[in-house]
Amino acid sequence: MAQDPYLGRVITAFEGGITTRVITHPSHPDRVFAYEVTFLLQHPRVIAVASQKPPLHFHPHQEEYLQVLEGRLALEVEGEERVLKPEDGEVAVRPWVNHRLYSPVSNDDEDELEVTRFLLSAESTPELFRLDTVFFENWYAYQDQIVVEGEKIDLIQVMSMFDAGGSYLSFPRWIPFSRTIARALGIVLGRWLGGILGYQPFYRKWTTDWEFACRKMELSVFQRRFADRSKTE
Repeated sequence: MAQDPYLGRVITAFEGGITTRVITHPSHPDRVFAYEVTFLLQHPRVIAVASQKPPLHFHPHQEEYLQVLEGRLALEVEGEERVLKPEDGEVAVRPWVNHRLYSPVSNDDEDELEVTRFLLSAESTPELFRLDTVFFENWYAYQDQIVVEGEKIDLIQVMSMFDAGGSYLSFPRWIPFSRTIARALGIVLGRWLGGILGYQPFYRKWTTDWEFACRKMELSVFQRRFADRSKTE
């Protein structure tokens, strides 16, 4: 097996408010990725977005795993919030399940947390459009453009990145076949239309393993033109 070029790397977002260390999972080394993620809850950038939940989404091809090591982490699954603690052990999020994770908001001044630290990992899959470190590296960098640089969110850019990361934005559950429609739209708008309009799922300036990013983009006729291995920026 080739050496993971990301192993041991620390990916930083929100000016240090969130750090993600790439590791080999201590119990399941066969997982496609494993991270030790740290939220500094009193960091100004983290505080600024604390009331904004990330988008609900799902992964068709992978089971995702969470294990809190320190502090608390909120996990919303199909509209139900659960606050995870270290004693809960590892929690699995099955494929196709609508979910999101975030720091729980506490109104108790005496219970203010400083840090949340957790393991995040996912099962392997032969699909190249999947959750992996190329996706997370670019997604964190794009979020920095929004949170730190003040750029506006571009929905097609988000859908392009999510699709290449095997992730799709959730529709309301009352819509018939909501997941099928959401995935189809993610592909049509994010991959096809996005590619035509010049939206890339991965950018050289944000990507360590550009060779693998190019291999992923070469799978789509609409993104193939972005897979230029000679790029330095």
